[in-house]
Amino acid sequence: MTTKTELDTPGCDTSEMLIIHRLFRRSFGEAPELVRGVSSGNTERARAVGDHLLLLATSLHGHHSTEDTLLWDQLSTRAPSCAIHVSLMRRQHAEIGRGLDELEAAVPRWQQDPSPDTSEPVLAALTVLRAGLAEHLGDEERLILPTAGQTLTPREWNRLGEHARAETPRNLMFVQLGFILDALDPAERAEFERNALPAVARLLYRLVGRRQYRDYRRRVYGTAA
Repeated sequence: MTTKTELDTPGCDTSEMLIIHRLFRRSFGEAPELVRGVSSGNTERARAVGDHLLLLATSLHGHHSTEDTLLWDQLSTRAPSCAIHVSLMRRQHAEIGRGLDELEAAVPRWQQDPSPDTSEPVLAALTVLRAGLAEHLGDEERLILPTAGQTLTPREWNRLGEHARAETPRNLMFVQLGFILDALDPAERAEFERNALPAVARLLYRLVGRRQYRDYRRRVYGTAA
């Protein structure tokens, strides 16, 4: 059992961030083929895929908002030598934010009238986002997470997860959890469930959440995974 002293002692496990990064890489990596797979005029399919893209955008906005709110200032204060890396993170967040704005503007037009002309801005925004994420996520893992792991306390780090979960729409919490679990190999999944999920969350996911996730995947990907 973790004690209060341990929760407030610098030094925390940041490995869950690697899982979230893997999820973003995978989800945005798959997105262009989902768009290309929608035939012209198929508004039902475009709605399903488009809503998924908007969920990804909302999730990434929320992830970055959490870091902007709770991490950067604290890290710069605690580790001044990391300030230059924090400045890089802020710039990259701003660039990715502009790409997300472009995606969110393009998707509704495509959903209403799916065609090569309306899909082009969606695919262009995804290309920009995938390139931006490839650079940003790698830089964050290399330049930020080691310092955060050394200087922040477990309580401080846990607040990031709490803030991110609070930003997730309640009706999609199990869907997002399903995507996270699906991105892990069996050993990683067992460890994640043991260390990151309360017993009640594990039970609820088995009872109702897994079905919600499979139904969602079937609508978007055509398979329950």
